[in-house]
Amino acid sequence: MNKSRIAEILRKKQNIAALFICAAGVGLNLLLGYIVGILGLPLYLDTVGTVAVAVMGGYLPGVAVGFITNIIKSISDPSSLYYGVLNVLIAVAATWLSRRGWFRRWYGAVGAILVFTLIGGGMGALIPWFMEGLSFDSESLSGLLYQTGYFNLATSHLASSLLMDLPDKAATVFLVLIILRLIPGDYYFLASFNHWMQKPSKEDMVGGVAGTEVRRISLHAKTLLVLMLALTTVAVAGIFVSVRVYHRAIVNEHLKLAKGIIRLAAREIDPERVDEYLEKGEKAEGYSETKAGLADVLFSSEEIAYLYVYRMEEDGFHVVFDIDTEDTPADETGSVIPYDETFIPYIPQLLAGEEVEPIITDDEYGFLLTAAGPVYDASGKCVCYIIADVDMEELTANERSFLMEMITVFLGFFILLCAFVIWLIDYHIVFPVRAITNYVDEFSYTGEQQSQLDEYVRKLRDLDIHTGDEVERLFRSICRMTLSQAEQTRSIRQLSESTAQMQEGLIITMADMVENRDSDTGAHIQKNAAYVRIIAEGLMKKEYYAEKLTPQFISDVVRSAPLHDVGKINISDRILNKPGKLTDEEYAVMKNHTTIGKQIMEHAISTVRGESYLKEARNMAGYHHERWDGKGYPEGLHGEVIPLSARIMAVADVFDALTSARVYKPAFPLEKALAIIEEGAGTQFDPKCVEVFMEALTEVKIVLKKYNQDV
Repeated sequence: MNKSRIAEILRKKQNIAALFICAAGVGLNLLLGYIVGILGLPLYLDTVGTVAVAVMGGYLPGVAVGFITNIIKSISDPSSLYYGVLNVLIAVAATWLSRRGWFRRWYGAVGAILVFTLIGGGMGALIPWFMEGLSFDSESLSGLLYQTGYFNLATSHLASSLLMDLPDKAATVFLVLIILRLIPGDYYFLASFNHWMQKPSKEDMVGGVAGTEVRRISLHAKTLLVLMLALTTVAVAGIFVSVRVYHRAIVNEHLKLAKGIIRLAAREIDPERVDEYLEKGEKAEGYSETKAGLADVLFSSEEIAYLYVYRMEEDGFHVVFDIDTEDTPADETGSVIPYDETFIPYIPQLLAGEEVEPIITDDEYGFLLTAAGPVYDASGKCVCYIIADVDMEELTANERSFLMEMITVFLGFFILLCAFVIWLIDYHIVFPVRAITNYVDEFSYTGEQQSQLDEYVRKLRDLDIHTGDEVERLFRSICRMTLSQAEQTRSIRQLSESTAQMQEGLIITMADMVENRDSDTGAHIQKNAAYVRIIAEGLMKKEYYAEKLTPQFISDVVRSAPLHDVGKINISDRILNKPGKLTDEEYAVMKNHTTIGKQIMEHAISTVRGESYLKEARNMAGYHHERWDGKGYPEGLHGEVIPLSARIMAVADVFDALTSARVYKPAFPLEKALAIIEEGAGTQFDPKCVEVFMEALTEVKIVLKKYNQDV
């Protein structure tokens, strides 16, 4: 069994093979990670399978392997779930780099190592940074870098992460290159999933999503954009709500803690002796024991930053008890602290001894949640407030960590979902629509051959799109439309060819009627048509009069060239075939053939609508005796005011007259005829027409020889 036959059999089971390869990629990641852990190597090697599968199979299998690997690892190590986004991003980068041939060149492999290091080491350093904050360990690489004095703590952390990740990614790429060398490239397709809803082209099967020629944005890009926008909107809203709920829950927990501390502190204070405490301070009986009890309450929780007891008076806070902390010394008992701006709205309630809502402050003492609880004596009078400050910095750090956890987990699922949806949409929408578009474009640009139209109709029908939705209906409709159009084109071409043949016959018949009356023209109409073609095509090659000279214009001029002397049909034989020189009166009559010819063609144009070549026949019949310098007839036109077709005919007609025998003269030698034509450039003739005519002498001589002229 040959190699291609084996590949064809495997292709039929491609999705099953892709599942096994993805499972093998996950297994390889876990196995290598386990081995380096057992050996204690400073490596991870948990992305080898991810990169290998991504290089061979593309985005979806690579992303799936990367994310599933970290989900499995999170069973024993929960933090692995948050690092899954790194494995997923490495899969995306590996696919992108592979499709651009980076793994086929040594410098591309080096570039891949650097890219993977930036993802694994660079982004990998940010996750713990935002989740847990930076901790200083003087014995770690980051600590050593920090101690050099050249780096701050953040830069040291990032640099050490990159340096430590670089060997891992170098080993990963090296192992991937070995895997790719062991597996023949013809079998890489087995690592990708397919779901063809049509007969795929070779380009689709080999290259995946090909580039398109759309000017703005492709269907593939639009789909991805809409998907990303929708998922991002939902995710941002979900994260925002989750963080708000988390924040509210944490604040409530801290508030409960603060109130609990206040209740404990209230048990240590004798309300009846607060006045004595304010008056005597530490000399008051039981003051030291009460302060020690309050200190025990304060230090019973790490989240309580400060604990103090104030009496509220008009002039400010009167300190009853204040507990020393490591960073802030206590205020003296009896001292008065003016109200700060934060407490001003609550002064009436405080003076009245009422409960107040917790206050969040951010000042020189830090970011704090302040809760105050009144203490009443036996008569129900508020004698003081116990105030507990909860450190909100830790709450902020917890929120930042929670946010990073949500973002990293979301990104992993986001990329995996994007890869799957794009894969599904590619096969159900993008690939079919692109295939239809390509064939319809080819159909619309097909040349004159009917066989090409029929071939493209067959190719389009062979796509066999079977998505079972509107795309399939569109395909069927386009198949019917192109088939009908091909048949209509066949009928139109047959009718057009028949009409053209009839028109050509009529033109030749009319021209022959004139020529047969002129006894010595010598295939005049055939030679003129040939010279006209030579001049017109020469002008086009040199891009002269490009706005006018089109293939259709040349065709019209050549077809209508035989009619340029149609006006001679109204000139008498006596003048037309006079062997000698014409008199002035006879010459005046002869010149009328231009005006008569123009009138004949205008009448034909009014009868035969839509035939553009008759307009050029009119121009040539009416103006082929006009001169470039304005001294011609019948209207004395000059320069480019003379229709281009008439200027072309002027050169062709005079040259043929010079090189042909007439009743009144012999044929001139070729050299003399060419000299006369060159001499007339810029006076009698359009110099550009003369230029291209002289440059095409080889073709001119072929025409002369064909019609038995001496060359």
